[in-house]
Amino acid sequence: MHKIALLPGEGIGPEITSASRRVIDASGVKIEWIIAEVGAEVEKKYGTPVPDYVFNAITDAKVAYKGPIATPFGGSYRVKVDWKKPGVGRDQIRSYPSISVAVRSELDLYANVRPIKNIPGVESKYENIDIVFFRENTEDLYRSIEHMVSPDIAESIKIISRKASERIGRSAFEYARKHGRKTVTAVHKSNIMKMTDGLFLESVFNVAKDYPEIKVEDRVVDNMCMQLVQKPELYDILVLPNLYGDILSDLGAGLIGGLGVAPGANIGEEVAVFEAVHGSAPKYAGMNRANPTATLLSMIMMLDHINEMEAARRVEKALRMVLKEGKHTTVDLGGNAGTREMADAVIDKMK
Repeated sequence: MHKIALLPGEGIGPEITSASRRVIDASGVKIEWIIAEVGAEVEKKYGTPVPDYVFNAITDAKVAYKGPIATPFGGSYRVKVDWKKPGVGRDQIRSYPSISVAVRSELDLYANVRPIKNIPGVESKYENIDIVFFRENTEDLYRSIEHMVSPDIAESIKIISRKASERIGRSAFEYARKHGRKTVTAVHKSNIMKMTDGLFLESVFNVAKDYPEIKVEDRVVDNMCMQLVQKPELYDILVLPNLYGDILSDLGAGLIGGLGVAPGANIGEEVAVFEAVHGSAPKYAGMNRANPTATLLSMIMMLDHINEMEAARRVEKALRMVLKEGKHTTVDLGGNAGTREMADAVIDKMK
């Protein structure tokens, strides 16, 4: 029996996580789902959208699935710093620009892993794409160390450390070794940001010395954008600082059909949180229209993580059959099925 924390999320989140959970349960894997609500409604009751019980549920289970959560422009989210010690210093808080950043930072989920691969039946302008993005997840400009210098000037501080750069680099090379990948490409802008991005690049190349069988190369981030549009099939594994990783991994999703078919994982030393990378689409909430593909693909990554490989392959095979046939997919994929009906079709393919 596996224990997994489930954060249903907001908007379409509860629908796609519920549908995908039924598919995972139908695979035969025994899971105890620990439900931990987050978001705006929770904030009304607890004064924070991510209460103590959320972090405790995740750290207790060691594995979690997080549904999409709204990130409005402006403002910040308050998170108690004492979530590991209930009852101590409850007036102490930290502020984060989004709930996702709060979860990643508090749990030190330093590796954001996003595989981008063509899916039969999903329309794309490109072929033979099979790239895995490794995005450093805890620092860079996303540390949100910013302030107003004057009423008309704002400043944000970019943080790059050797420790964080080396560990994301090592995650990428370990993945390459485990999965028989041949090349790791470090993405940077060290021609301009010589100290910060220079340190990132130096750190990744230092780690590469421990993996002589894997080729290491680098690309300046603007050139990398052009390369991904012109010839993405040439790239294998990309390792990037936080901001570039956020932007380019979405670009990568666009190469294979969009965010609706792009899975993701946030991995730390002790805890892993899996999630689809699209938004909460509140205007479609409760309409049974949302595409569950990215959620299912992320849960397949989760099954691999907990060593349920056989079940993962069964779900993946069934999902790919449904997508390739195109008869029971959601409207955005060219079909007429609802969220629940598409999940039912995947379950039927596993029988």
